Amino acid sequence: MDQIRTGELIRQLRTKMGLTQKQLAERISVSDKAVSKWERGSGCPDVSLLAALSEVFGTDIQVLLTGELNKNEKEKGNMKKLKFYVCRECGNIITSASEAAVSCCGSRLSALEPRKAEDSEKLRVEDIGGEWYITSDHEMTKEHYISFAAYISDSSMMMFRQYPEWGLSITIPMYRSGRLVWYCSRCGLLYQELRPKRK
Repeated sequence: MDQIRTGELIRQLRTKMGLTQKQLAERISVSDKAVSKWERGSGCPDVSLLAALSEVFGTDIQVLLTGELNKNEKEKGNMKKLKFYVCRECGNIITSASEAAVSCCGSRLSALEPRKAEDSEKLRVEDIGGEWYITSDHEMTKEHYISFAAYISDSSMMMFRQYPEWGLSITIPMYRSGRLVWYCSRCGLLYQELRPKRK
């Protein structure tokens, strides 16, 4: 922990919330002299206080430890750049429109890198009169299965949770072009482009 950077960040967050040093001190049960000392960079909060500080400021403990508020550039891209995170412990699926610090079950998660599916890996997509019917012969056992499939267009996403021992079978309205994304417990995140056939 860089006490100067952490102290400056505490000062920044405190003033942004309109709190005095005394008000912040009362919220986390320390003296206002302690807060003043941190903000001057003459010391840093005890590790036992980091959870309380992060709760008061509505931030992550990691942010306090690094002393940096890394803000993302305003998200201007389309939904096809959506990031997916999957927890290996509990199977939780998390998405974000841009880079994010994501953790689950005590572990920091990295955004999955999507890979274009080979022809042999692609899901079957049939036009059934204005809807896409999506199926696969992919193995669906507890050790090897597709945990979710999602359809992503420029402005929206539909996600379908899948479970081991289910056969993959999804019906979605046929929109303009989009991307079909799915996560296999062994192969990772795959995608294929979807385009309605022109008549």
